[in-house]
Amino acid sequence: MVARNPQPDSKLPYLVQLPLEDGLVLKAREPWPVSTRVYCHRFEDPWPADAEVIEREPVRLCRRRGAAVDLVLKRRSQSRSQFVFTQVRGRDAIFWQTQRTARSANPGARVPRGRELRESLTVVIDTRERYPYRFTNLPVERVRAALPAGDYGVRASGALLAAVERKTPDNLASSLSDGTLAFQMGRLVELPLAAVAVEARYSALLGSEHAPPGWLADQLVRLQARYPQVPIVFLDSRRHAEDWTHRFLATALADSTPLVSSPDG
Repeated sequence: MVARNPQPDSKLPYLVQLPLEDGLVLKAREPWPVSTRVYCHRFEDPWPADAEVIEREPVRLCRRRGAAVDLVLKRRSQSRSQFVFTQVRGRDAIFWQTQRTARSANPGARVPRGRELRESLTVVIDTRERYPYRFTNLPVERVRAALPAGDYGVRASGALLAAVERKTPDNLASSLSDGTLAFQMGRLVELPLAAVAVEARYSALLGSEHAPPGWLADQLVRLQARYPQVPIVFLDSRRHAEDWTHRFLATALADSTPLVSSPDG
């Protein structure tokens, strides 16, 4: 729903209610991001019972993705938009944008950051992981603990938030052959975020000596179709896989930071 803001002194004359958090209510500068991004701010009170509603649209999808909220309405035009909770010059900010308006926006302001990726990060390494990543020259504290899924993980509020299962080319081939990877992905999908990092190119799987040509690739595709929430990423080498693992875990932790509002504009 979109309504007029009953606060007479606000510079944000509209209210937008989203079906999140029992009704997330934002103040907005415009009723829709037609030509530019729309600046928003959290409304301090519940949705007013006597609000002057100017638009009411059924919602096809409204989902929080890290520090952003995707909104898809059940209408033919102007149906897709996104609310981005980010920072501008060190201050928290909320922007409502469409794909069209995002293209003309300041790139540094539209990317949900949360915490910077270079801040200190505690990575939990599974006790069964042999020769673990060292995360050399990165602000990472490594701790050993038994993980329910994956080889590397990060915790938030004591719970495992995200994990990465590391695979060498030989280990990927063997785990596909004996079915181990299917069980591992079954455990990974239970986490909020998870991925499989392969220290090789996809072509290495096609040329593997562990199975007939194409068989391992077929098994891999079946698992990807069965568990689409867990991406399998081919990263060329151990060094690149280590770098990607750090970025993935740091971003997962950064995006888990609660969304906060910015000062009223």
